[in-house]
Amino acid sequence: MPNPVKHAKFDDYLDSSEFYNDPYPVYHLLRDEAPIYWSELWNAWVLTRYADVLAVVRDPGRFSNGMRVPVYLDQLPPLERGRFRMLEDHFAVQIPHSDPTYHTRLRTLITKAFTTRMVEALQGRIQELVDELLEGVEEKGRMDVIWDFAFPLPAVVIGEILGMPAEDIEQYKAWSSNIMGFLGVTPPDPNYIADAQQSIAELKEYVRSQIDLRRRRPQADLLSQLVEVEEQGDRLNEEEIFAIVAVLMSAGHETTTNTIGNGLVALLRHPAMLARLRQEPDLVESAVEEILRYDGTTQRHMRVATENVVLGDHQIGKHQLVFAMVGAANRDPCQFPYPDRFDITRGNIRHVTFGHGIHFCVGAPLARLETRIAINTILRRLPRLELETEELEWHQHIGLRGLKSLPVRF
Repeated sequence: MPNPVKHAKFDDYLDSSEFYNDPYPVYHLLRDEAPIYWSELWNAWVLTRYADVLAVVRDPGRFSNGMRVPVYLDQLPPLERGRFRMLEDHFAVQIPHSDPTYHTRLRTLITKAFTTRMVEALQGRIQELVDELLEGVEEKGRMDVIWDFAFPLPAVVIGEILGMPAEDIEQYKAWSSNIMGFLGVTPPDPNYIADAQQSIAELKEYVRSQIDLRRRRPQADLLSQLVEVEEQGDRLNEEEIFAIVAVLMSAGHETTTNTIGNGLVALLRHPAMLARLRQEPDLVESAVEEILRYDGTTQRHMRVATENVVLGDHQIGKHQLVFAMVGAANRDPCQFPYPDRFDITRGNIRHVTFGHGIHFCVGAPLARLETRIAINTILRRLPRLELETEELEWHQHIGLRGLKSLPVRF
């Protein structure tokens, strides 16, 4: 990366392939020289200090989740903008894209079905799936961690939780990649948005047929519980059930896939930490939290200012986009001593990868459990694990950090 200068063209860095491969040098540069930065490229304020990121994500009154998709789409020409009303309506009823009091209602209802007890009861099944996936590749002596292991594991788990047929797993992946992908492109690209809208339409028809089945014959799965769940006479309507299912099917495996992949890369590139975890598998809980901090899959929380807000020496204008860069906050030396050091024994890891406050990720306990079991089992069963290449290819997505593939041998 070029040496920083007082008037560095930060957008050039944000638009570079080097940024997607390793964003952390750019985050450090921005935090040092322009921690509250207006990006013409992204048409948004870019925040890279831990304190600023935390201030934004814990203040839903002044920084809205519900407005972010409409404001993002407003960057399109008017004729293009009108094409995507269905996509906008879909996101309007999603938990991650809503504000109180509507968000409060949705979260209250889903947490009655998606309980901590339910997640804890999955430990044995997750272990079983991990063992099955590794048995399928052990004799080969190599695997692509992403496609042979880290994608199918959480995809099968969330599919079984919801009660979706296992044979449709590849279709879930295609739909969720399109739905999550469009917000990773800035400025907005009508082609990506059209693909997302088409996937939403197809997924909606698929889920609607599954909802109809549950209404006729309830089953022991989360989808049946979502159909039945009630709080003080209030029920989820069909659009809300669909939106919840879409979030769980997308975020429920995309984030865990990337966390497992990013975590194994970090461990393999830090052999002392890898050896320590092999010797002391009880450190896995701390190791997973350090993975989430050091190279977490969530790199950005997007918000919209609901009013003019003074932050530091800058005024953020009403209806302007704000990118709270989680990946940068998690490497802020004011919060984490030696932030670029990967240390699985690091204590008090108060990262913001799963968000904060009312928008803290509902699926965080499941993601943590899957990752802990996956990593410890891989290290136990594959003692000669090593990267096949250092030339790894990362997805070009500004919000989610993950590998396209991760070839290893053992």
